[in-house]
Amino acid sequence: VFGIFPPLYSLYLSFFKWNFLTEAEFISLGNYNHVLKDDLFWKAISNNIFFILTATVIGLSMAIIIAALVDTYMWWGRSTFMAVYLSPTITSTIAISIVFSVLYGTRSGLINAGLKALGLPTVRWLAEAGPLRVALIILLIWRWLGLNILYGLSGLQSIPPELYEAAKVDGATGLRSFFYITLPLLRRTILFMVVISVIGMFQLFGEPAVLTQISGTLTGGLGGRDNAILTVVMLILYNGFSRLRFGYAASMSYVLFMVILVLSLINLRLFGERE
Repeated sequence: VFGIFPPLYSLYLSFFKWNFLTEAEFISLGNYNHVLKDDLFWKAISNNIFFILTATVIGLSMAIIIAALVDTYMWWGRSTFMAVYLSPTITSTIAISIVFSVLYGTRSGLINAGLKALGLPTVRWLAEAGPLRVALIILLIWRWLGLNILYGLSGLQSIPPELYEAAKVDGATGLRSFFYITLPLLRRTILFMVVISVIGMFQLFGEPAVLTQISGTLTGGLGGRDNAILTVVMLILYNGFSRLRFGYAASMSYVLFMVILVLSLINLRLFGERE
């Protein structure tokens, strides 16, 4: 009822033109043809890819480095440290909206207050396309860093300490051990983190919706000025529930599914994982 019927019915609905108020009209592949020619859809796809190449790459790199440092040097207080870093993961979007409205506010925001104190020009974080993207990247890294650190620590626990001891005897520095032992043996963990992060980034909705809601009419359009942080899921919900184009929204969701599937398979191929 809840796991199988909805996606199958969505697939069926994607071949129809339906606004919930009138009888559904069968249009075959018309919705899919429209999606592939929709400039706004490709703009949303490019935004999702941009955030993968920025927030995901930066966030995962930071998480692996921090996890290695914690595993090597933090012998006490590790549980408290992880509790602090994991807290954003379970924080509600309402709480996030309050925190980041205080941080990014144009006139009374804490970040702009700090810039003023240093004699630097303030930034319209939520009103301009560039700063809005930076604001979302910072939010995404902040929110998911702790969970990725936890994944990294889990992978590090599976590496036998004897390997590091042998490398140390052979004269390897900590940095060489990291690149020649830690990273190669973390390959499966990194693969998992990359695939999960790519899927999560293509399903991104809450964080950009929060930021554009905070900024109100200042953002100048769906997903901010110039659609700077418009994501595919935001566009799907907009077409389905604001414009009542349910068939078109369903077809867009299946195109998104194919994009995620192809990119996940590419990740598996790049990492050489056959299992």
